[in-house]
Amino acid sequence: MPEIRVYNTLSKSKELFQPLEPPKVGIYLCGPTVYAESHIGHMVGPVIFDTIKRYLSYSGYEVTWVVNITDVDDKLIAKSRERQIPVSQIACEMTADYLANLRELGVNQIDYMPRATDHIPEIIQFIKDLEEKGFAYAVDGDVFFEVAKDPRYGQLSNRSVDDQQGEGGEAAAKKRSHGDFALWKQAKSGEISWSSPWGEGRPGWHIECSAMSHAILGTTFDIHGGGLDLMFPHHENELAQSGCCHAAPMTTYWMHNGLMRAGEKGKVGGKSDREQSSTDEPASGKISRSKGDGGLSSVIRRHTGERIRFFLLRTHYRSTIVYNEDGLLEAGASLEGFYRFFDRFNEITSEIECSKFPGQLFYELEVSKTREPSDLPSSDDPLQNFALESRGKFIAAMDDDFNSGAAISILFDLLRALNRHIDQNNLGPGSKSETSEVQSLIQATRTLRELANVLGLFIKPNHNANSGDEADSVLLDDVMRLLIDLRKDAREKKDYATADVIRNRLTDLGVALLDKKEGTNWERSS
Repeated sequence: MPEIRVYNTLSKSKELFQPLEPPKVGIYLCGPTVYAESHIGHMVGPVIFDTIKRYLSYSGYEVTWVVNITDVDDKLIAKSRERQIPVSQIACEMTADYLANLRELGVNQIDYMPRATDHIPEIIQFIKDLEEKGFAYAVDGDVFFEVAKDPRYGQLSNRSVDDQQGEGGEAAAKKRSHGDFALWKQAKSGEISWSSPWGEGRPGWHIECSAMSHAILGTTFDIHGGGLDLMFPHHENELAQSGCCHAAPMTTYWMHNGLMRAGEKGKVGGKSDREQSSTDEPASGKISRSKGDGGLSSVIRRHTGERIRFFLLRTHYRSTIVYNEDGLLEAGASLEGFYRFFDRFNEITSEIECSKFPGQLFYELEVSKTREPSDLPSSDDPLQNFALESRGKFIAAMDDDFNSGAAISILFDLLRALNRHIDQNNLGPGSKSETSEVQSLIQATRTLRELANVLGLFIKPNHNANSGDEADSVLLDDVMRLLIDLRKDAREKKDYATADVIRNRLTDLGVALLDKKEGTNWERSS
């Protein structure tokens, strides 16, 4: 098997990836609590691990990827009271919203998506096992994990038991230590509940993931993923309760993706929309529902799922993503360069008929599904050799802790080489199929599509970005962002006359500018 290196949060180092039962690989990623619509931050982990599964599959592994749905939780209960509808209805609506957004971003590699409420028996048995082994205790219908019984507690996050921020309220008075956490919660009047040995109640958050991952992937599996904000206390508590229950490690590799925060963008055309983060980074700057961040479906309508996926993959997954409109616009501009090349390629090859190199549109090109040595023939052709070299560099980048940012840079290098080849050889509609220049173009373009597909890019024609009302909507929003930026620049230069002209002319056109603390937005006023 290939030598892939993975950064393990537990060891704080890159380690050689060695699955427990190769070629099989088990991955568990913490999914959302479905009490409200998804925001863009919810897409970071799924896009990253969708790409990781694609690459591991490309490398010859048989991957099972699990993403859970938390459909019973304090937040869901609160939302149920607020909306006066059952918890199950809210969970169903918001799960549908989450799945729709995943589809738009090309996240389609998930094998299992278990819901907590479908695993109540396994959760109850898990808690009973912990209680029987002396790691848990019951008090008046609640059950808590006793962190003092686990001498290794804090090994993932390097925090002590005293750092554990315990729950407040009535539960705090029942605990032996403030750091103990709930495994089972006694139901309050009118709350959703299930029968258990401790009375009517519902599971705590942390035990849900331990029980579901164990039920599907077994006692120890290969990779546990999630956002950096989940490392403590959620993953620390998962690690503790699973290890104590089964006397075995929960997982071999803990992988944490960086968080997303709103902020000013760096140099346009620069290398990254991210800043390197550490495992000690606070979660306070992340995008979250509590800060009013949401409306992912509207972001997708403006920018398309492929643009957002590309934006999220442009640099290393362990870095903090600095998210703003400019970053998405720049990602869109970068993608347009690829789309323009696809049009050029289609013009050249669409009429070609040749037994060895049949004419095909870009999205019809058959590509390799494995990293085994490419079938590109060795030759003295510069483009062929560059494509082979690019493929090797791409694989090396992804072998190094799934560095999608470096991999995308390699795609850009290959794109430039392809365009240069077309220009230097004056290729265009009507080019002859028998020429080596056209044959070389087709083969090298196959390599571009093969590598992009590994990242989940350019799988199918991006209709939203290229035609129809959606394209008009994207263009309109891009133009409005430009006008808003011009007005902002004018105001900063104290050129208030120009700023007022922009606002007044837009008002005349039926567009209202909305100046808010977090920035300026726009809406149709008529």
